[in-house]
Amino acid sequence: SELISSTVFDTFSQSVDTKREFNIIIPETVEVLTGSCLTIPCSFDIRKEYDGKLNRNCKGTWVAPGTKTTKLPPVDKIGNLTEKNCTSTFLNMNSDHAGESQFRLDCDNELKWTFTNLTLTVKLIDRPPSPTLSPSALTVKEGTSVSLTCSAPASCLSHPPTLTWTPKLADSQETLKENQDQTKISVLNFTASHLHHGKRITCTAVYWKHGGSGVSVNSSLTANIRYSPKDTRVSVSPSGPVPVHRSVSLTCISDARPKVKNYSWYRDDGEQESLIGHGRVLNITTSISYRDYFCKAENELGPGSSNITHINVLCKYNYDHFKTFNEIFCHNILITLCLIMLIILSHKSEYTLYNYVDIYLYLFIEQH
Repeated sequence: SELISSTVFDTFSQSVDTKREFNIIIPETVEVLTGSCLTIPCSFDIRKEYDGKLNRNCKGTWVAPGTKTTKLPPVDKIGNLTEKNCTSTFLNMNSDHAGESQFRLDCDNELKWTFTNLTLTVKLIDRPPSPTLSPSALTVKEGTSVSLTCSAPASCLSHPPTLTWTPKLADSQETLKENQDQTKISVLNFTASHLHHGKRITCTAVYWKHGGSGVSVNSSLTANIRYSPKDTRVSVSPSGPVPVHRSVSLTCISDARPKVKNYSWYRDDGEQESLIGHGRVLNITTSISYRDYFCKAENELGPGSSNITHINVLCKYNYDHFKTFNEIFCHNILITLCLIMLIILSHKSEYTLYNYVDIYLYLFIEQH
């Protein structure tokens, strides 16, 4: 005889708990992307006296409550019913398949049963939910080992969503796994660097649809990395060669999170370093003796130093001396040329060479 429902057993005054003996475990509600596939995790139990009736000829279908009419599309894959595994996969879900369904077991003997203790409700959606990021915010110190987890529901085991991370972080590792609750998980591991600060890290899930198309959704977070001063350097104003005894402004520039709380200035004297001031800007008067400077920036996480900056000081004395030397050199060239001409002319006049030498000496003395 056909076992239609647990009510049948009550009618025959069975002193058993039919919900315990004829029992099914399924999710009460599932959401599936329109055009995608659906896997329903399912397991069942039957009364002990029917264990021997469970064989390879048993079939499983999903029907509308109170009927034998199939609500869902034909089952593409189903679990091993002899092991009481009724997990079912359906392809190309559409709006006709939405609503309530119950699992029915039909064997080639008297074991025929519709499981009513739980009813499955199928909901069709046009866009899948965004993946879940954990943690949802990232605020860490540089050098910290970070592990980000991205999880997305996999409504279909045969076509789970693909998970990808962007941007690609240096020295990062990705690990994929699937949970028993049909969740696809990707774990991104990396060591926090100041280069990651401000980057928007995104996990994208792409869901398969019938016909080969796909729908993508994503979730993001912005990395907030705390680090000691980096790229510390000195800016000189005015730049270029500066005359001696002129005022020059030195500015200490540094990248730090949190911001720099203390600036220190040092003069490099060769064998030692002399602390000469504090503050982001240092005003100095140029000197021939002291030309090399550097700064240190410090926040609560530590210090950072700049390279030594050399100030090109132009010496006024040397400049004037150089100009006077050029003038003398040009004058001497001119007088020498004149002397050569006089020697040539001496052969054509009554003046002797000695007379011309006297003239040359007179001119040289007058110029100096």
